[in-house]
Amino acid sequence: MIKTVLLNLLMTNNMAGNAIKILKAHQNETPSRFVEEATWRKENAGWLRWSRQLAVTLIGYMQDNGLKRADLASRLGVSPQYVSKLLSGTENLSFKSIANIEEKLGITCFSIA
Repeated sequence: MIKTVLLNLLMTNNMAGNAIKILKAHQNETPSRFVEEATWRKENAGWLRWSRQLAVTLIGYMQDNGLKRADLASRLGVSPQYVSKLLSGTENLSFKSIANIEEKLGITCFSIA
């Protein structure tokens, strides 16, 4: 019994050592920014919620009209890169920009209840 426990302990320690070696070998040189990004998302939660809603509205519009990003960019008179920013749900837009999108596409992005 003691022999089995010791053998299992040795195998577990050896596997843990190998796992640590593998993780260290594949460790990214750039430190994680998870905490900073989570803090930023929390601090900006209000307008990010609106930005995500706009993204969902635009994606729905694209699906309903069989459009790709380049097609939507053309209709809006902007670059496909800018459309990608809009669709990311993290673009902080002015009311004027939102009104421009609504006017050019003939849609309502937000309704106020």
